[in-house]
Amino acid sequence: MSFALRPLLFAIDAERAHGLSIEMLAGWGAIGTPFAAASTALPVTVAGLTFPNPVGLAAGADKDGRGIAGFFGLGFGSVEIGTLTPLPQPGNPEPRLFRLRADRGVINRMGFNNGGLAAALARAKAAKRRGILGINVGANKHAVDRIADYEAGVAAAAPIADYVTINISSPNTPGLRDLQHGRALVGLLARATAARGATPLFLKVAPDQEPTQIDEIAKAAIDAGIDALIVGNTTVGRPPLASPDASEAGGLSGAPLAPLAAQRLRDFRSATGGKVSLIAAGGIDSGAEAYARIRAGASLVQLYTGLVYGGPGLPSRIVHDLAALLARDGFANVEDAIGRD
Repeated sequence: MSFALRPLLFAIDAERAHGLSIEMLAGWGAIGTPFAAASTALPVTVAGLTFPNPVGLAAGADKDGRGIAGFFGLGFGSVEIGTLTPLPQPGNPEPRLFRLRADRGVINRMGFNNGGLAAALARAKAAKRRGILGINVGANKHAVDRIADYEAGVAAAAPIADYVTINISSPNTPGLRDLQHGRALVGLLARATAARGATPLFLKVAPDQEPTQIDEIAKAAIDAGIDALIVGNTTVGRPPLASPDASEAGGLSGAPLAPLAAQRLRDFRSATGGKVSLIAAGGIDSGAEAYARIRAGASLVQLYTGLVYGGPGLPSRIVHDLAALLARDGFANVEDAIGRD
């Protein structure tokens, strides 16, 4: 994952390069992360959990929990592994991951490829933690009862995770986003909250929502006692793009997603009225962008694609820049800046 190795990683297939990066991080974590970046202490409390800093790794980067210690060593205050399904599944056919270099973005249609809950949870239980560990769960593609898959995932992950996220926002599993609405959403949240015990439960939603859908999700989350909303995932929309692979099917992430993700954060802030903590994801690749999302209402931020272009030093740079921006504007801590815009 070394920034110096980026030209070599960019010379090979994107998915293979990602796998090699995870292997390197796993190796570093096993020997104490000797290249770990120092993190500025910027604690934020969400759902009763104290995050060492507000910068987190989004789900999808470390699906199977192989590089947990290594990612913490980069300076992340939280690491979210997954998405994990009850049974292992291969995901969609390759190629399914595409770099949009000219746009600093990525398109993926991975399809919840992972080795299953049991194997990843064993790694998570044994991993060295330097912050908050989230476990993101989903449903198998061919599950007869997808809500039962989420219920099982939450129940299995809750004793190990600091928080559990239910992911109903991926565009790469047919029909999955239907769970974001109506009776399906209410039923899912009821069964997931019953399965979590005392562990905080987060809900990850897509950025491709209409105003009425946003209001519906906000109300359902509040009524169910969801602890935080992650806004959001990749988009199936396509703003103007310059890269050759821009027409590939799948979810778009990275810099091109930033305007939409920022708007949806503001929309959910308005819809929830501050009653649910919000976590911003999508196009966050700098301290300035992270700070803007915090001022717009996010308690925490998450990133993944930014690492592809910003390198392994990005988390610590964002944390350092956040501290400087807070000091510049006279805020004693992150929490004082949340929602100030």
